[in-house]
Amino acid sequence: LPRGSRALGTHPKKEPMEALNTAQGARDFIYSLHSTERSCLLRELHRFESIAIAQEKLEVAPPSPGQLRHVFFHNALPFVGFGFLDNAIMIAAGTQIELSIGVVLGISTMAGNLAGYVEALASRLGLSIPDLTPKQADMWQTRLSAHLGKAIGVTIGCILGMFPLLFFGEEEEKLEEK
Repeated sequence: LPRGSRALGTHPKKEPMEALNTAQGARDFIYSLHSTERSCLLRELHRFESIAIAQEKLEVAPPSPGQLRHVFFHNALPFVGFGFLDNAIMIAAGTQIELSIGVVLGISTMAGNLAGYVEALASRLGLSIPDLTPKQADMWQTRLSAHLGKAIGVTIGCILGMFPLLFFGEEEEKLEEK
């Protein structure tokens, strides 16, 4: 594959992504993008920044309760999926993963990261981004709503992902009978 292209996943293989709040992390991210992705990102950044500059001196109203709900659900739904998949996979196959692949590679079962895949899937399914101004996106109410959505979403997902535990009791009973 050519440099910067991705077959599967959220970033190139064997290249750890640094945080985007560092120059090197931003550079790595930019180089990992296809030229059409870079062009689209640049257009959106220019649009976002021009709106932010225009609104800098304006007094912007905080997000409405409806917008905050949209932010909450926009952040919660992918994390429900992540929590569900992570917990279900770790319960159902965690021991086997740990004993086979984990021992060979020296990693634990928690080393996998499903969040990027689940967020990409949610985006493809049409989970729309809340319509907020740049100033509203930076307000504490919006950030709180986003963080609460993620926390509650992953909690619900993890609880739902415990469904494999319903089947473990039956397996133990069958083993005891033998």
